[in-house]
Amino acid sequence: MRTACFRSLALVACSLPLLASSLAVAAPAKLVLMAGKPSHPPRMHEFNAGVQLMAACLKHTPDLEVIVLLNGWPTDDTALKQADAIVFFMDGLGRHEVVQQGGQRLDLIDNLVDRGVGLGFMHFAVEVAPDQAGRELTKWIGGHYEAMFSCNPIWEPQFTTFPNHAITRGVSPFTIKDEWYFNMRFIAGLPGNEPANAAGLTFTPILVSPPSDDVRAGPYVHPKGPYPHIVEQSGRPEAMMWAVERPDSGRGFGFTGGHFHDNWGNDDFRKVVLNACVWVTGRDVPADGVQSNVTQADLDANLDPKKPRR
Repeated sequence: MRTACFRSLALVACSLPLLASSLAVAAPAKLVLMAGKPSHPPRMHEFNAGVQLMAACLKHTPDLEVIVLLNGWPTDDTALKQADAIVFFMDGLGRHEVVQQGGQRLDLIDNLVDRGVGLGFMHFAVEVAPDQAGRELTKWIGGHYEAMFSCNPIWEPQFTTFPNHAITRGVSPFTIKDEWYFNMRFIAGLPGNEPANAAGLTFTPILVSPPSDDVRAGPYVHPKGPYPHIVEQSGRPEAMMWAVERPDSGRGFGFTGGHFHDNWGNDDFRKVVLNACVWVTGRDVPADGVQSNVTQADLDANLDPKKPRR
């Protein structure tokens, strides 16, 4: 009898670690939203206010921990090294936070990508000089803005149809005025108007619309334009948001809107970005997309002190 009891106790003891393991809750995905330093007139390029608004909208998303980094690269990069995904909303070119410090930051992010960390780049953050970080952004998110090849008019595309993708869940057709970049320098020269595979990278356009001939002719914000190669593509749909799945199992997205801060008040504009932020961590996007509400007070909160444009 004692032997049978001891055997029963032993079986219970052996099963406890398995039971504990099965009951363990997976740690939430860590999403870092990094804002660049202030730039542009009021209510434009409001990076700090934008990431704080996004974080508030994502606050109740299951299995997600959002970390906000304000005013550029942090003095302590621990949060970046522990992240499951990082989304950059900041100026580009020489002011791009990722390309500074003699390539050390590029190397850090590249190592994180090789580990499977997801990345998102929004608005001006998608623009780098080709010899600065063109190879890296192409590897990380499938493409980038290239000056004099891409263009940046302020216009009002109509997003009427969407691919069957987690990022588009719950998103309804919408149109909104923004500085929507297009004709990006995509991997393998893709124009961005159809899904494709290249070098193991799965590329899916998310927000696609054909610019009118007037939009193609400019004026562009900088340099003015028109560019003949842009004008010649009359009628071609252009991708202004896209997603990639990398062979390292990581994910990435690019989003060219985000110039005007008040556009966060548009439910569908906001939802497609919030969905992308969840998707890029590897977590599942809710069936109806990320639900959120934004008031005028929310839009007015955390704006950087800037002098009005005269």
